[in-house]
Amino acid sequence: MRIGEIAALVGLTTRAVRHYHHVGLLAEPERRPNGYRAYSVRDAVLLARVRRLTELGLGLGEVRDALSDDAGRELTEILEELDADLARQEADIRERRRRLSALLAEPPGAAGPVSPALAALLAQAPRTDSPSAAKDRAYLTLLDSAGPVGPEMVALLGTIAADPAVVELYERLDALADAPADDPRIAPLAADLVAAVPAELIAALPAGGAVVTGFKEAVLAEYTPAQAEVVGRLMDAFAERGGG
Repeated sequence: MRIGEIAALVGLTTRAVRHYHHVGLLAEPERRPNGYRAYSVRDAVLLARVRRLTELGLGLGEVRDALSDDAGRELTEILEELDADLARQEADIRERRRRLSALLAEPPGAAGPVSPALAALLAQAPRTDSPSAAKDRAYLTLLDSAGPVGPEMVALLGTIAADPAVVELYERLDALADAPADDPRIAPLAADLVAAVPAELIAALPAGGAVVTGFKEAVLAEYTPAQAEVVGRLMDAFAERGGG
């Protein structure tokens, strides 16, 4: 058989057959006087095995081991290893699909992919269209992405999330969107926000309010001047009282 004929017989392309010659999976057959390769039935059987093994997911190096007569691992060992790898991939895919299913079940505008604990926390928060509340949800998601929010922190945050009065605080912050940085409503709102946060939660914050350099400035840049003044005072209070 010529190369095109053996390729068609085993369901490969002539390019694939030439590649298997190049990498040493298939020895070069004898050539006829006209220079064409002459393949045997044994060559076809070998190529068929190569095709089956590569379709199972084996790399060419593993196929070479499997087909070796006097060296390399046994075919059973290679296939068992491949089966275990596929089982791990299946488990990973199932977990990813479970997380995707949870995300698809979220209402429009939800925070996005978060840990189960934070998802439960956000689910119990009062529904509001407050832009300030949306910012807080985004910050919690950012915190969660750095490392899942622990159960103790979730429990403490839950006391805030479940309090309907928190929505009023967000609305008061929203109302400062067009206010100047010396608006008289700033100090009372900052004090009320600090009072709304449990002392245990503030004490659980890192000592000195340590955060990534530039984080505070980046957060305050998201707010208008009067709002930034309130949030800045809140962050300063946390830094002073955090870390127990």
